[in-house]
Amino acid sequence: MKEYYDLLVIGGGINGAGIARDAAGRGMKVLLVEKDDLASHTSSASTKLVHGGLRYLENYEFRLVAESLREREVLLHAAPHIIWPLRFVMPHEPSMRPKWMLRAGLLLYDNIGGRMSLPKSRSVDLRKAPHRGVLQDRLTSGFEYSDCWVEDSRLVVLTAMDAEARGAEVLARTECTGLERGPEAWQAMLRDEAGTREVCARAVVNAAGPFVDRVARVALGQGTPAHLRLVKGSHIIVSRRFPGEHAYIFQQPDGRIVFAIPYERDFTLIGTTDQLFDGDLDAVEISPAEVTYLCEAASRYFASSVTPDEIAATYAGVRPLYEDNAAKNSTVTRDYVFELDTADGAPILSVYGGKITTYRKLAEHALAKLGKAMDLPGEAWTADASLPGGEFEDGDFARFLWRASEGREWVPPEMLLRLARAYGTRLAEVLGDATSLDDLGEHMGGNLYEAELHYLVEHEYARTGEDVLWRRSKLGLHLPAGARERVIRWMAENATARVDFA
Repeated sequence: MKEYYDLLVIGGGINGAGIARDAAGRGMKVLLVEKDDLASHTSSASTKLVHGGLRYLENYEFRLVAESLREREVLLHAAPHIIWPLRFVMPHEPSMRPKWMLRAGLLLYDNIGGRMSLPKSRSVDLRKAPHRGVLQDRLTSGFEYSDCWVEDSRLVVLTAMDAEARGAEVLARTECTGLERGPEAWQAMLRDEAGTREVCARAVVNAAGPFVDRVARVALGQGTPAHLRLVKGSHIIVSRRFPGEHAYIFQQPDGRIVFAIPYERDFTLIGTTDQLFDGDLDAVEISPAEVTYLCEAASRYFASSVTPDEIAATYAGVRPLYEDNAAKNSTVTRDYVFELDTADGAPILSVYGGKITTYRKLAEHALAKLGKAMDLPGEAWTADASLPGGEFEDGDFARFLWRASEGREWVPPEMLLRLARAYGTRLAEVLGDATSLDDLGEHMGGNLYEAELHYLVEHEYARTGEDVLWRRSKLGLHLPAGARERVIRWMAENATARVDFA
């Protein structure tokens, strides 16, 4: 017997998870499917920022920047364990944007979103610590401003968890292989490693990110009428380049900017590039030319050059941007656009563009758009709702960490900090009734124990070692090869599908 849903959401990135969560919270019966792991493509390959997009002001995308800054405040309160403030230092490079332009742009950035909780921008003397000796001596002044850091792939997983808690069904590693439109509903063929099944849904949301046209062809027999431009962004991870918890933003001769961000305690994250992409979407990786670009971009500013031989890891993702007939790639809008198709039957909504910062608002707008073609229950509700683990007093992480340490003196401080950052109030579920490290099961390496793997399998859809090492965490950067192999082996032997169908 076929199962019936109000909404089938295809795509387990940030937009798909956000739409599924919003719809489920309104009382809709929702099914979210993702052909790979959640956040396995673009949504785990970002620069990991919740930000307004300072550079977008040059393209006059004022609505997007204002909305992004307001959403930065919403997300900071919804998930303060995985999102936290970060100060960005922009050295003034006399050969590029004049100082008055930077000052004016930052003044607008401070105010365009309305009342903000983060500190405003200010001038900074680069001849003083902590910048002296880190940056080249020719750089003497600049500005600093506020934005936020986010654990991007964890944000996706937590959003999907919240969708499931509100009644949605979440199926990772489940591909939609067929869509047939009827007058009242879509029939969808789904396939996972256990087999296939057919479901019906009153409406479909195509939130497949860079795969959006692929899904559209399955549904409509052709791509959507939107002007899709696929743009690859790549990052390099190098050993820690500078002390302090601030980040740098470096202007480049081509008009772009490159970030250098403290990452995972021991590293610096440098990115991103911006290149047109027409390759295999299932095998996206950094190119040698991009490695050279990022090393040279950072070396223009750091006192010591960044070289390819110090790269610890790289990653790359593809953004599906909406092209508004712009002549240059850098001016293609980062805003989101919807294509609603209601021809000859049940509606399908395709989502283009968007960014992590605006995913919650994008979900609200997607459902409003869909509401033009079908009756929807409930009202918008996510603006004041926490994500799993983020329900602690006043969003004060330091206070939460202090209380979490009480009675857990047996947990090493570094381990407690990592777990608190990753899981927030769900820390208690990860540790369970343990009163010693021995109670957490097999020691996998570093400060990773078997109990955490059980939690990730049971609650966070993890199925493979890569899910654990690179998406649910970044332990792959810290654990030695032998420990990584133990995690991969344990997951292969113990992680099974949470939902199988034949």
